[in-house]
Amino acid sequence: MDIRTLCLGILSLGDATGYEIKKMVAEGSFSFFSEASYGSIYPALTKLTEEGLVKCIAQPQDKRPDKKVYSLTSAGEEELTKSLRKDPGPDKNRSEFLAAILFAESVSPDRIYDLVDERIRQHKQKIMALEELLDEDMSPGSRFVIDYGITTQRAALEYLQEHRKIFDQH
Repeated sequence: MDIRTLCLGILSLGDATGYEIKKMVAEGSFSFFSEASYGSIYPALTKLTEEGLVKCIAQPQDKRPDKKVYSLTSAGEEELTKSLRKDPGPDKNRSEFLAAILFAESVSPDRIYDLVDERIRQHKQKIMALEELLDEDMSPGSRFVIDYGITTQRAALEYLQEHRKIFDQH
């Protein structure tokens, strides 16, 4: 999903600051399927505001710059609906871990075991983080996305645990 549609979608859930949007993408249910940096979120919000799809209200803060709170306009709701009617592209799977494993023969087996063990730890952490997001009051779409994330993380974890010793054969 492009950053533009992601921002519109998040704002369809309620008003938010750029920081809050980034936090949702980094730690919330959006973290499973999207990566967005401040460097992409703020320009997208600026452009969406210029196009009238989002409005921005500056809220004064003590001893800090004004906080910019963004909200979706009716034109933004229409644009989001239009964007979501398009078929999504295929998922992209980019992994520095798998690239390193591809060249396993160039390093010691101990290094490969360390990489696999670290990835096992990371999957366990991600599963725990996703499970903490589960809430009985969440929307069916949010529950689906989080459950999907947990399921794929568990599958990867199981694969690594079952196949870790493959490198003993070489």
